Amino acid sequence: MKQNIHPKYSEKSRVKCVCGNEFTVGSTKPNIDVEICYNCHPLYTGKEKLIDTAGKVEKFKARRAKAETAPKAIKKLRVKKQKK
Repeated sequence: MKQNIHPKYSEKSRVKCVCGNEFTVGSTKPNIDVEICYNCHPLYTGKEKLIDTAGKVEKFKARRAKAETAPKAIKKLRVKKQKK
């Protein structure tokens, strides 16, 4: 096995988030900058945005009802031309 090819492991690497939260973890990098952490992630904070699916369903039902009340186009049958 080759010697001295692995990076040095530091048990006290500093992680700094955009929100200002700082904590230490074990890593091969001494300083880590992240955009989101457990302090500001919506899943952990409970400030999760919910998509209004009920509004989408109501829009769909409204379109469906409008299509049913609209007059339906009558298909004209094609008449074959007779050869002379």
